[in-house]
Amino acid sequence: MDLKIKERFQRLWGRYFDDSELPLVSYYTDEGAADPVRSPSESCLIALLGRAFKGETLRLSARSVGCPGGRRYTGFTQTMSGDFDYFLSCGIPGKVEGERYKKSPELVRETMDSWPAYRAPAKHIVFKRWDLIEENDEPEVVIFFSEPDVVAGLFTLASFDEAGSNMVIAPFGSGCSTIVMYPYLERKSDHPRCVIGMFDPSARPHVRADTFSFAAPMKKFTRMIDNMEESFLTTPTWDTMLRRIKEDKTED
Repeated sequence: MDLKIKERFQRLWGRYFDDSELPLVSYYTDEGAADPVRSPSESCLIALLGRAFKGETLRLSARSVGCPGGRRYTGFTQTMSGDFDYFLSCGIPGKVEGERYKKSPELVRETMDSWPAYRAPAKHIVFKRWDLIEENDEPEVVIFFSEPDVVAGLFTLASFDEAGSNMVIAPFGSGCSTIVMYPYLERKSDHPRCVIGMFDPSARPHVRADTFSFAAPMKKFTRMIDNMEESFLTTPTWDTMLRRIKEDKTED
């Protein structure tokens, strides 16, 4: 990666977002050895990412992603458990506890039929904090875990140079699907969309209550950086938002 892009974003992030928490980047690679799962509490990919936000680079494989759904949405497997349709809906008494995210197993199966095919392009997926990017890294997706005011800024910036009204999507899915599978699939589009997520009640306990995710394909994110200095971020409207972002950080 061109480190000038890295440095420019960090400078502008400090100016327009008061150095709010930096994003992660992710990419796939066949190099290196994969990390093990550290503990049962980190079987959820979202829980595990807390280490990356603290500065640890993660290199995960099918074996080091503890959750079956996490393996599916990182592309390391294309199958789900045989009772997944009941798990996501009403359950099976005495066998499977249902999450009740869909009304019926039939609706789950119909939803699964509409899911896009997704296969990991390499053996490992790497998650690394933005400030730790090195020149030989090739980020493919940028992932923010941010409060609503920051997400609002990113959302609006994503549409700045596009005529359409749907340059950001919020698909139904697990927390990990909205930071990996969906933004990775968007990379191939001529007009890649960003993805808002972390609406999954099962994953939300692993993030702060005021946090949502915002994931951008790198091709799209580079344009967003280029647009920052001529966008709404330079207006009194955003100055008002920025003051609130600063105040919220002070209260924390």
